[in-house]
Amino acid sequence: MLKRRDFLRATLVTAGALAAPACGGDPEIVNPVAGEPEPERELADGSAYFPQSVASGDPRPGSVVLWARVQDGEEDLDVEVEVATDAGFTQRVALDAGLARVKALAKHDHCVKVKVRGLSAGTVYYYRFVYVKGDTGYVSRVGRTKTAPAEEADVKVRFAYVSCQDYIGRFYNTYLALAEEELDFFVHLGDYIYETTGDPSFQSAGGRRIDFTDAAGAIAFGEGDSAYHAARSLSNYRELYRAYRSDANLQKVHESFPMIATWDDHEFSNDAFGATATYFDDRKDETDVARRKAANQAWFEYQPVDYGDDAEQDPGAPLPDDFRIYRDFVFGRHVHLVMTDLRSYRPDHLIPEGAFPGKVVLDEAKLLGELQELPELAMPYVSDIEAFSEGLYATVLKGAAEAAGYDAADVTGPISALVINQIVASVNEGLAEDMQVPLIPDETIAFLERGIAYVDLGKLSPHSSLGSRVLTVKDTFALYAALRYKETQGASEDVMGAEQESWFLDTMEGSKATWKVWGNEFCLLPLAVDLTPYTIPEQFKRRFNMSADSWDGFPSKRNELLERLVEIDGVVAITGDIHAFYAGTAGLDGDPSKKIVEFVGGAVSSGTFREMLMTQVASDPVLSAIPGAVLLAAGIDDVLMSTETKVNPHLAHADSNAHGYVVIEANGEELVAEMRRLSAADVQTDYAETSDPLEIGSKRFRTLRGESELYVDDRGTWKRWDASTQMWI
Repeated sequence: MLKRRDFLRATLVTAGALAAPACGGDPEIVNPVAGEPEPERELADGSAYFPQSVASGDPRPGSVVLWARVQDGEEDLDVEVEVATDAGFTQRVALDAGLARVKALAKHDHCVKVKVRGLSAGTVYYYRFVYVKGDTGYVSRVGRTKTAPAEEADVKVRFAYVSCQDYIGRFYNTYLALAEEELDFFVHLGDYIYETTGDPSFQSAGGRRIDFTDAAGAIAFGEGDSAYHAARSLSNYRELYRAYRSDANLQKVHESFPMIATWDDHEFSNDAFGATATYFDDRKDETDVARRKAANQAWFEYQPVDYGDDAEQDPGAPLPDDFRIYRDFVFGRHVHLVMTDLRSYRPDHLIPEGAFPGKVVLDEAKLLGELQELPELAMPYVSDIEAFSEGLYATVLKGAAEAAGYDAADVTGPISALVINQIVASVNEGLAEDMQVPLIPDETIAFLERGIAYVDLGKLSPHSSLGSRVLTVKDTFALYAALRYKETQGASEDVMGAEQESWFLDTMEGSKATWKVWGNEFCLLPLAVDLTPYTIPEQFKRRFNMSADSWDGFPSKRNELLERLVEIDGVVAITGDIHAFYAGTAGLDGDPSKKIVEFVGGAVSSGTFREMLMTQVASDPVLSAIPGAVLLAAGIDDVLMSTETKVNPHLAHADSNAHGYVVIEANGEELVAEMRRLSAADVQTDYAETSDPLEIGSKRFRTLRGESELYVDDRGTWKRWDASTQMWI
């Protein structure tokens, strides 16, 4: 077990006065032991020894974390860090005696982190690492960083945020553009890596790829040309970071700005909760503590994150208490950035992937006891399948279980009449008429008890993400979630965990900054589609949540948090995860006029939401059988923002087919968000190898101090979003 003392911590270094510049030639090297000039040492280009270049992160008014990785054999290596106020290193910053030299330890993949304290607030610094090998110092590329302004400083703050940077078969042209911005820092909201090496459901089979050295330690999927792996061992996860950080465009951004990061799911596993993955849709137990700890360790080794003073860690503790990555940053008087961790503490999705669609989860007695009347969405069910019709239907359903993919043991107790008839009809196909089992007749169904089964929540087949993590029936799901939330005293939707949630709300409510910016991993805005107007089978003429892996999967907790957040001036959520650009206002269920503003940024390179939705629909046997389903997926923005169905009146902007990033500029009067857009095709081309210009589109939004309204820049005129008319006015 990894012990606290063995974990990679940032070496603490305190800055002092500027060191005197050398008289011509190379800058003076400050002796890391005694603070006196060393004998002259030959300096050489050491880029080859620093294949991931350098990075900085977690800037505060007096400190910043500097990161590098050295590659030269298997032994521990000596590295020095140098800091200056100019790129030429003629104005060197003196560092603590004895601590300017650190060890790049083999047990941490030769990653080093140095936290430099005692710096001036709101100041640009330059840094580099020197690998000491004999009488030669091999110098890394120079990094530029910037400390946060003092908390009382009345200054504007300009930063960008990104998320979702799949490397497989794609290029980081988003970072090519981002590197040209003038920023104080950038925020990464997660999916810095993807744990799979070529999942055909969303990753490209061609172009650049990653092959694990430790293939035996990885999780294998597919066969032949379709074979790929998911990381499991520490070696696997480290190789992902090494490969991703080898990208020149990503390196340029890290060399230019400090980063503040959190993780989402792919740093460990897609749609994960805690230490549990979801690849097999409940066909097997995917809880893997060793895998989760390996993923966490690699993240901490390769990211310039601060902890000790600012983020707690105890790698020897049980999950999820081994690391605490939620933390906050103050940038002058106007920006307080609060970063959360929405993966480590959250419970399983409310609807299990392996659920038998016919199982009744809210019976008539439960509904009447909670609501005093049956809701219209309650559907008929057989109260005891084994006793009903002398066990005829129980026998049929148990006999069909293996072929249909559900467990025969689930055929017990109350079962949905709709599911019974669907299975019976399927069994009857191909049988002679005299051999067929009669369906439960309508006149019998009319007198059955009514409740909610998994099928009524959108679960159409067992062992599938459909109706579990994606496409749940909006109104029925909300009812089920609310009653489960009450029954479990909130545990069913405890996304943050009690300690983090208390910290989060206390931090937001106690902040004195003009803008309290929530670094929120996945979409807070409800995103639903209303399919009732379309010519599709009656079973699909409903309103569906697009995802239950986002906050739409935890509607009661979302509303509970919003009840507190809407009472705080200047709360703005910045969000990634969904691979689309959205802007809107997240409001209370009972009073949407009480709201906060949210800006959702597109993916750096991962397939756009529209692309992934079309692929999912085309490959799913249930969805692909719906006439026009692929066309509906292709027009997802029109469906989301339909003025006919008005299912998302809070959604003011939707662009589900673009990549890019968002730039935020905030001062004492306004917060402006500029969505920088690259076309879906632009991540397929390596612009470093072409003379073609990279075209960047831009859309500007803002919110004003003392309001929770959203405005768009319409050719120089600011227009406000009116949810009642779904128009900019």
